[in-house]
Amino acid sequence: MSAAEFLPARESLKALREADADCRGCDLYEDATQTVFGEGRKSARVMLVGETPGDREDLAGHPFVGPAGRELDKALERVGIDRRDAYVTNAVKHFRFEERGKRRIHQRPETRHINACRAWLEAELRQVRPEALVVMGAVAAKSLLGNAFRVTQQRGELIDSDLAPIVVATIHPSAILRERDDEGRMLQREAFTSDLQVAADALRAR
Repeated sequence: MSAAEFLPARESLKALREADADCRGCDLYEDATQTVFGEGRKSARVMLVGETPGDREDLAGHPFVGPAGRELDKALERVGIDRRDAYVTNAVKHFRFEERGKRRIHQRPETRHINACRAWLEAELRQVRPEALVVMGAVAAKSLLGNAFRVTQQRGELIDSDLAPIVVATIHPSAILRERDDEGRMLQREAFTSDLQVAADALRAR
């Protein structure tokens, strides 16, 4: 199955968001609380694509509202990008998790989930048509840049792509939180911010 069959006949961000709420393009809808569609202005110059909603996002129905979202907000502020002027979304719209007691532990989406959900992401790109596209994490990179792309090797570089005039890949901000100590988190935070700075500088130069 694919999400493509659930796309509305006439596309707009509002119509896409409403249609996505009923998506059954893969099995993730069975356990997730709800879909978490992208948010932001259609006229946004910057589009940021993460991997998949987390526990907080699944419950709230909004992207990047948990700890990783706070890391993203801080980095955007440092490079001079107002999140209110950006469009933020995920490659996969449903939360995938494993229950351990009362906790829901994030699980990485499988290739079939990424492929099934790509139709929503492509529709968002058609609507927003961002000048700068920031791809955050391996799942988003796999969806948009292909299986051969390696974030660890090509992060922070300007990527030649038809997706947008400016395309930059970086880690997902949740990787900052997975570091075991303050020094590790600081280093990851600085590197993540530096990657976003590449996109911000290229955008200002246009």
